[in-house]
Amino acid sequence: MSTAELIFSEPSTTVAHPPGKEPMLPTPFRISRIQREISDTFTVDLIPASGGRLGRFAPGQFNMLYVFGVGEVPISISGDSGDGSCVTHTIRAVGSVTEVMMSLKRGDIVGLRGPFGSGWPVQQAQGSDIVLIGGGIGFSPLRPVIYYLVAHREKYGNICIYYGARTPEDILYRRELEKWRSQFDLNVEVTVDRATGKWAGRVGVVTRLIPRGGFDPFHTIAMVCGPELMMRYAVQALNEQEVTNERIYISMERNMRCGVGFCGHCQYSSYFVCKDGPVFRFDRIKDIFEIREL
Repeated sequence: MSTAELIFSEPSTTVAHPPGKEPMLPTPFRISRIQREISDTFTVDLIPASGGRLGRFAPGQFNMLYVFGVGEVPISISGDSGDGSCVTHTIRAVGSVTEVMMSLKRGDIVGLRGPFGSGWPVQQAQGSDIVLIGGGIGFSPLRPVIYYLVAHREKYGNICIYYGARTPEDILYRRELEKWRSQFDLNVEVTVDRATGKWAGRVGVVTRLIPRGGFDPFHTIAMVCGPELMMRYAVQALNEQEVTNERIYISMERNMRCGVGFCGHCQYSSYFVCKDGPVFRFDRIKDIFEIREL
């Protein structure tokens, strides 16, 4: 088996690192496509530099991306887990590594380690209604879930997708959102905190969409990703609709450096976000999530 084939492991609840591969050793990947999404955010498609095929990943997992001579950052996988042609990441340029990465071109080489961490419970949620709530760049880790749900639509009940951005100019994946909104079997709502230009859509925080319903709270699995403050209010709004904490999952991406629980930078009480998360069932972390200093 080639190095490229060992990069991804089979999806499971938690995958520390692919079996048989040194978890701290980056593998060279080539940029096959890079495109600007919004002013500070871009999407890259990566393929193994040595050729070979990609394995599989679970929606919700992340990779460590390394820019040679600059550094390494954790980035959630934002592509289709059923597409083996490339691995996709949507990245916001907010630091030295990601700012350099935004300036790279097709054909440039980056290092990749992963996938790491836990995934969204897409298989366990079969037969349930699904509510996805994304805020800002936090919508990108939910994108693989949408791909998966659409590909296996018959296995799920109602599907509600709620996405909030700061302004209309900050909306990610516009064409895909329009495509998903056109499907009669998906309920897709987009809102912005502040309307600009000719925006005629909804205005307000994304959590205001939750009371609109469209799902059975007693048979719903909710998946939430975004700024921590937004996730706090999303959980509160879901609870008010009688969705209980054991049916709510959130993604906690903070301070990850090694990806395998060695360095301790992402320790979250007794958990390591990179190894035990980034996706957590909310009832398991509720008490520590409410401690804002952590």
